[in-house]
Amino acid sequence: MFAQLGYYICVPFAWLTRVFYSLTGSYGLALILFTLVVKLVILPFQLKGKKSMLRMNRMQGKMKDIQTRYANNKQRQQEEMANLYAQEGVNPMSGCLWSFLPFPILIALYAIIRQPLRYLMGLSMDTITAISDAAAKLGYAAAEGGQAAAYEQVHQHWSSFQGQFDGLINLDYNFLGMDLASQGSTLFKQITTGGWPVIGVLLLPVIATALQFLMTVVSMKSSGAAANSQSKMMMYLMPLMTLWMCYILPAALCVYWIANTAFSVIQEQLLNKRFNKILDREETEKERAKREARAAKMMASRERMLQQQQQYEKAKSGNNGNKKKGQPSKKAEKRAGTNENGRVGQRPYARGRAYSEHHYEE
Repeated sequence: MFAQLGYYICVPFAWLTRVFYSLTGSYGLALILFTLVVKLVILPFQLKGKKSMLRMNRMQGKMKDIQTRYANNKQRQQEEMANLYAQEGVNPMSGCLWSFLPFPILIALYAIIRQPLRYLMGLSMDTITAISDAAAKLGYAAAEGGQAAAYEQVHQHWSSFQGQFDGLINLDYNFLGMDLASQGSTLFKQITTGGWPVIGVLLLPVIATALQFLMTVVSMKSSGAAANSQSKMMMYLMPLMTLWMCYILPAALCVYWIANTAFSVIQEQLLNKRFNKILDREETEKERAKREARAAKMMASRERMLQQQQQYEKAKSGNNGNKKKGQPSKKAEKRAGTNENGRVGQRPYARGRAYSEHHYEE
């Protein structure tokens, strides 16, 4: 199942490589053009992740502030971080997936390079077996190392195979005087006698490592990664891994790795310049929007205060009017009642017991 799945993954890459090889006649140029096309295809998917990464770089101050304030409350810290990401429209994982994409392409290219009869030429297993039998009958012993090594015999003795099998092409792995089907790890013993073909293949991993180191530095600078022990470890770990892989894999994969890393460095520089301008403009617009929002909020608050003050004054004036209108009638009624009930002659009040004018006559 996995073998069949791997076959269908390799088929489009092999077809694209063969198209460029038929156009250029150079295996190395075909790999470089293949790498460029793949970079252009996945570029639209990388743009959003790149913008998020640069935005996160500008959020470092806010993130550190949250980490400091909630250092003793990890749950609250995570909640505040999530709120910050939501407010800024940032997905911290958006740029991670595409950074691993070169590795499956590397695996697919490895299969294409090691099995050119199967993938690059698209021959069936029966045809491949027939080619191997024909080579054995002609006395050509294929070297160990898969179909790439076996195909070297076909390429070296092309006149014996030309026109014998449909789909079989004369594939030349030579590029700038180097055999791209060879591995650097098998050529150390020939470094003094092999000349440029050997030295060139041994130099390809060194070039790939240097470019990978440059790419790591550029990526860390653009992402704002701090110069801590973890980032320093990644700075040196990736180039060392590249050096090891390029020495044990065919030289064709070194060409792909060099081209991919070189295009990535150029892409990083261009995207950093473009998105930094966009983010500067967005932040300026965002700040202006914040100022306008604050001004609108202040005006709304002022209007509410004026309305409340007017309502208060209106209510106060209404209460005072009612009080002034009601007070004279109450006082008049009170005076009238008191004066009439207690009046005797000219005497307006009679306090104590009821007054009687004949009280002292008795």
